[in-house]
Amino acid sequence: MSSGVVQPLAETKSVAWAGGSYASTTFAGTGNVWGTEGRADGWDMDRVITEGYERVVWVYKAVDTIGKHASRLPLEIGRGLTEDGEFEETYPDHPVLRVLNGQANPLETGAMFRKRLSAQILLSKRGAFVEMTRSRAGTLTRVDLLPPDRVLPIPDPKGNYLSHFELTTREGVVRELGPEHVRWLRDPHPTDPFSGVTPLEAAGISVDLDYLSRMYNVTFIRNDARPGGIVAVDTATLSPQEMDRLESRFLPGSDYAGHLSVIGSGPGGMSYVDTAVKPRDMNYQHAAENAKLEILAAFGVPESVTGNASGRTFDNAEQEELGFWLHTELPHLELIANAFDDDAGDDSRIRYDTSTVKVLELPRRQRRAEAREEWNAGLISIDEYRKLAGLEAYGNPHSRALWISPQKAPVPLVPADAAALGISAPGADPASAPGAPGPNASLPTEAAPADGAAAQAVAQAHGELPAPAGGAQGPAAAAVDEARNSLADPGPGAAAAAVDEARAGRDDAPQEGPAAAAVDEARGIQTKALPTGPDFTVVDGDFDRARAAAETALQALLARQEAVIAARLRSPKARKGTRFWLDDGPTDTRGGTSPLDMAKAVSADKWSQEVVETLAPVLGRIATATAKDTADALGGSAAGASAGVGAAVLSATSVAAETIRAFHDFLVGALDAHQHDGAPLDDLIGELRRLLLEEGAKVVTHVAEAAATATVNGAADAVAAVAGPFVLRTWLTRRDDRVRPAHAAADGTTLPVAKPFEMEGWPLRYPGDPLAPLSLTANCRCRLRYSATPEGATP
Repeated sequence: MSSGVVQPLAETKSVAWAGGSYASTTFAGTGNVWGTEGRADGWDMDRVITEGYERVVWVYKAVDTIGKHASRLPLEIGRGLTEDGEFEETYPDHPVLRVLNGQANPLETGAMFRKRLSAQILLSKRGAFVEMTRSRAGTLTRVDLLPPDRVLPIPDPKGNYLSHFELTTREGVVRELGPEHVRWLRDPHPTDPFSGVTPLEAAGISVDLDYLSRMYNVTFIRNDARPGGIVAVDTATLSPQEMDRLESRFLPGSDYAGHLSVIGSGPGGMSYVDTAVKPRDMNYQHAAENAKLEILAAFGVPESVTGNASGRTFDNAEQEELGFWLHTELPHLELIANAFDDDAGDDSRIRYDTSTVKVLELPRRQRRAEAREEWNAGLISIDEYRKLAGLEAYGNPHSRALWISPQKAPVPLVPADAAALGISAPGADPASAPGAPGPNASLPTEAAPADGAAAQAVAQAHGELPAPAGGAQGPAAAAVDEARNSLADPGPGAAAAAVDEARAGRDDAPQEGPAAAAVDEARGIQTKALPTGPDFTVVDGDFDRARAAAETALQALLARQEAVIAARLRSPKARKGTRFWLDDGPTDTRGGTSPLDMAKAVSADKWSQEVVETLAPVLGRIATATAKDTADALGGSAAGASAGVGAAVLSATSVAAETIRAFHDFLVGALDAHQHDGAPLDDLIGELRRLLLEEGAKVVTHVAEAAATATVNGAADAVAAVAGPFVLRTWLTRRDDRVRPAHAAADGTTLPVAKPFEMEGWPLRYPGDPLAPLSLTANCRCRLRYSATPEGATP
């Protein structure tokens, strides 16, 4: 309710103090001279600042608390969003960021400007007005806050909503500013689009009550003459001088409040009156507490966030802070950031970087804690928990199963997983399970337990378990059959014949028979036979799964590269000064004849680094699993070979990064040639997609295969090197038409673990050795079989 009455279409600039609240005298159900409701026309910012912000502690603290976060957190500009809500690409060197995060204008830094902007949005009913100053080329160079009480938004009589802004300077000169030069920030009013909403309206009475009650108490203390007690004496026994001296002690003012005073009385002796009762304080404590709660509630700022968390537990204070960020601060920051979205550029967004706000991690921490409790109770699987935690699922039978407390017994969710968990009939192949990890899935970090399909196949081979129905065999049994079928003569060898001869006790047996000859042959450098003892071979399926995992990661990276490079080519910053710039009009001078900077758009250095960051964790898991399997087979320690395993991963990722970098250099040259042919921007982007789809896919396949071969072989070789001095290794090819002649000649060659294989004058530590030339490693699919000789034997 306003306290004044105005005539229709009359505009005034005074503020009435109606009912103890800030009220506009220009709105009484009528409009202003522009035909709008004019709710903000009578808002007196000077009085709001003087009697609200500067004198009422809770108004100041609420505005300061909200504004300090708006000034402390930096703004960021980017495009595209990942699953975690992060930008796919950011632009750290953007003109808008140089102004808002750096120097806003000659007088203010970006932080100072944003804090003042935040305060004006909270205190001004009309909102805040930001003048944007640009260079002749259209680049933003500075931003300035305009006085909100001297800026008028002028409606467009033609119905285009807003015509311009009128700024009245301190000298009384009226400037007209076009809408493109001003950013108007306000919390919108529900009925008046030319007015905003400020919490100070809703909290007006509480602000008045807090301010006036404090002033009353100060005045009361200053003028209170009430003594703490009165002593009445018989004046008949005192001289006038003595009486004057006693009465002089009854003085007004706070300096003498509470003193014991002496006054004269009639005959009858001395008496005492106690006046030290409870002072009248207008129930100040209760009134002040209510005013504080109402003011902070209007601004949405809990008292604990302002710095006073007394009387609250840590959890309660943390929840109050989280509520403040979710319901007050984040919407306020979004209101500011959205006002500058048009200045960020095409397909780009500007927002505050809240990654350093720890309390915003609370919901994610709570979700992870609840998920851990559900997993511990056997309600969800490990894979389900990892997805909730934002981690990659393992995808093996153990991670897909439910583990029921208290014995942690596995309950398979997929029937075919039961065999791998050792709780059903043997012969089921976990790889055939629905949802089982295919060739494109990443490998788990832990090897499968010994009671899986491999152990069952061994038991079947020993006759301890019946063969599966239909003749189906597990992977171990199939590998044994394949090895047996590859032998030319599966019958007894020379060693067995020598043993039979010895048992027969023939007197004419030679001193050195076929068995001794076989031993001599095994001690040679080149041999096709392996000595007896534990052995280990990485099977073809391990290479295939490793290659598929690396290829999947690289394909995802290549798809993202296509989107990012295309966005860079379309961005105004890249097109400025080139023939691809689209002029806004005859006065637009931002076009030119320069070519697009393809090297900057493609950024080979950045993508080669991302290849390392993408492949390193994938290859690391592959190498860890291979090292563990090798150590279990040969009796070594995977931990003792960690340095060698890490070196194998590092070598593989480095070679992959160099290959991807060379491809991007080729991409830069091809796109440069295409743009110089006069192709439009859409054709240029189409050529980019074609090259990535056709040539990029070939490069990804080559890099994935080379990285998988080098990683698997390098990890196994590193463990074998520390397993003991009697480990031999045999070079094995896939024995198909893709094997190169040098590798085919080495097939079956057995050497000590420390001795490299000589091929065409080059030493190869293992197949796919990154240190060897590409002619001997490119597309290599060979592997090694490791065998521990009897201790003390000479290899």
